[in-house]
Amino acid sequence: MKIAYFINDYPRVSHSFIRREIQAIERCGIEVQRIALRGWNATLPDPQDRAERERTRYLLRTGVTGLMLPALVMLLRSPRRLLAALRLATQMAQESERGLLYHLVYVAEACRLVRWLRSCGARRVHAHFGTNSAEVVMLARALGGPPYSFTVHGPAEFLRPMKLDVKIERSSFVVAVSQFGRSQLYLRSRHEDWPRIKVVHCGLEREFYEGPAVAIPAAPRLVCVGRLSAAKGQLLLIEAAARLAARGLECELVLAGDGPMRAELEALIARHGLQRSVRITGWIGGAEVRTHLLASRALVLPSFAEGLPVVIMEAMALRRPVLATYIAGIPELVRPAKDGWLFPAGSVQELTRAMEECLTMPVESLQRLGASAYERVIGRHAIDREAARLAELFRGADGASRDQ
Repeated sequence: MKIAYFINDYPRVSHSFIRREIQAIERCGIEVQRIALRGWNATLPDPQDRAERERTRYLLRTGVTGLMLPALVMLLRSPRRLLAALRLATQMAQESERGLLYHLVYVAEACRLVRWLRSCGARRVHAHFGTNSAEVVMLARALGGPPYSFTVHGPAEFLRPMKLDVKIERSSFVVAVSQFGRSQLYLRSRHEDWPRIKVVHCGLEREFYEGPAVAIPAAPRLVCVGRLSAAKGQLLLIEAAARLAARGLECELVLAGDGPMRAELEALIARHGLQRSVRITGWIGGAEVRTHLLASRALVLPSFAEGLPVVIMEAMALRRPVLATYIAGIPELVRPAKDGWLFPAGSVQELTRAMEECLTMPVESLQRLGASAYERVIGRHAIDREAARLAELFRGADGASRDQ
């Protein structure tokens, strides 16, 4: 069986879970063609991502002008289908953050995508994220392309108007990465479409969690891994670190990542005089993330909005406890007092308390939490088991979709 994956931006530092999923799907005997809108010139510290880039075709590599010929060919050969796609795009533009022009460009992208899907013999196409990538594969279906499905991660898909109900209604099936995610899709779709909404977890490679355990260090070090953005709550983390410093409690904090809030975070670190105890790494690859997790007592993630972060799975697979907010799909995986700490999002007091407990807890107690976290995550997030479930969905979907 041959399918295609369609992603907005691939490969990407923060999307290694998509790479792992594709590779695991291929181990299930399904050939996967990678197609993305952009990503051919991104800086990629991970050699696996660089290898993936060589296997990916990019719709926009020749610019928007490269979309004109496929659209013209579609107009000449299948004018009715093109008209149906244009009507659908107009419908999608209603209540959208983006104007009609963007959605018309999505139609042109879909015209080119259909040609590529036919040329590679893909029997279906799967998109990641319910944003414009899901709309493009839906429009491609309206243009005569293969059946489509898509995975919704959150939180962006849940926070912005994007007519998920229409995308779900016309799909073969839709994947949520957590029960919370499925509930949000239920909220945004018709009851009769609920059976097509499935839960398939993101997963970890066996090589990531097999091997001897690395002891938790005695050093008072915590690591926060993620894009430096408002949703991740790192500003609150700096405030908590300042409170611990004021109490005389030593805390080394590593912010592993980069992003639009770096300058603001650096300014707040300087304002509190934490330059010696708080460090920002910039973008790093998967191997370096692993090194930082192993060198820390725990992962701390004070997010305000999430889906179910893969880095939590990675920390637990390395036998590291997790300090995270009680939001979205996180409580489905992390159990308080068993695998780490959960605290209310936005509460600097509770975040500070959890960090203090972790930093002052005997290493032996942290080891027990880490061992529990390990058992928990490998029982729920092994990539080959989750990919096998997804492969069965690909094989079992009969291709029926609502195109009217």
